[in-house]
Amino acid sequence: MSESGREPGRGPGPLFGIAEVTGVSMVPTLLHGDQLLVHYGGRLRPGSVAVLRHPLQQDLLIVKRLIERQAAGWWVLGDNPDTEGDSRVFGAVPPELVLGRVRARYRPVTPGRQRSPAVVLAWLFSAVRPVWSSSWSVRSASRRLRAR
Repeated sequence: MSESGREPGRGPGPLFGIAEVTGVSMVPTLLHGDQLLVHYGGRLRPGSVAVLRHPLQQDLLIVKRLIERQAAGWWVLGDNPDTEGDSRVFGAVPPELVLGRVRARYRPVTPGRQRSPAVVLAWLFSAVRPVWSSSWSVRSASRRLRAR
């Protein structure tokens, strides 16, 4: 994931930034190549999608869903249950590594492809969407964790 904007806690700067999704850990909510509007300092709650520093490799930014606040920090999971690289591997994420809440995603057009009018209309309808907190994802993740 790449990011532009400010680093929270590092002086004045914009409250919002842009990040780009790489990988498939958040499919179907986010796809590879999606652009994200990140709200630094936004209110975090279970079900929110957030950008955070990987706890084991802090120069790497990741995007995950916040599942539960624990004493050690946030338990985070990807929306794609078939991928790894979340709290099932590295445990709870300390709160200081959670950079911001994802507010919206923009799905850019793939350049150089010929598109039918129906495909263009479908893209226009789905290109920009808010990223909502999802209690369904939290419940689903809780069931997956108990089943392991």
